[in-house]
Amino acid sequence: QVRLVESGGGLVQAGDSLALSCAASGQIFGFYAVGWFRKAPGKEREFVAAMTWSGRSPIYADSVKGRFIISRDNTKSAMYLRMNSLKPDDTAVYYCAARAGTVVSNGASYAHWGQGTQVTVSS
Repeated sequence: QVRLVESGGGLVQAGDSLALSCAASGQIFGFYAVGWFRKAPGKEREFVAAMTWSGRSPIYADSVKGRFIISRDNTKSAMYLRMNSLKPDDTAVYYCAARAGTVVSNGASYAHWGQGTQVTVSS
């Protein structure tokens, strides 16, 4: 079992940057692929970014590509999402997730989830 706790959300203005963190505990975090997802009010949960256990080959949703950066530090059992040039459309609850296996964008494939952190971008 991997337990995940997000932090770093908040209220920012359009164009600002924000960094989210996700602290992991439990089983060896370094064996897991990790991902970030988000859910806006009235919308389905959507994939944001993911990367392998080694931190290689990150993948991004087209909507955030070039603006968001996913990273991880297995020595600290942590993962991060750096969000730049934020837009009001980025407003959502952001979730970190982990899965044993390869990196995928399908949220249903992730077994472990954090409780979420709210990001609000004002125009």
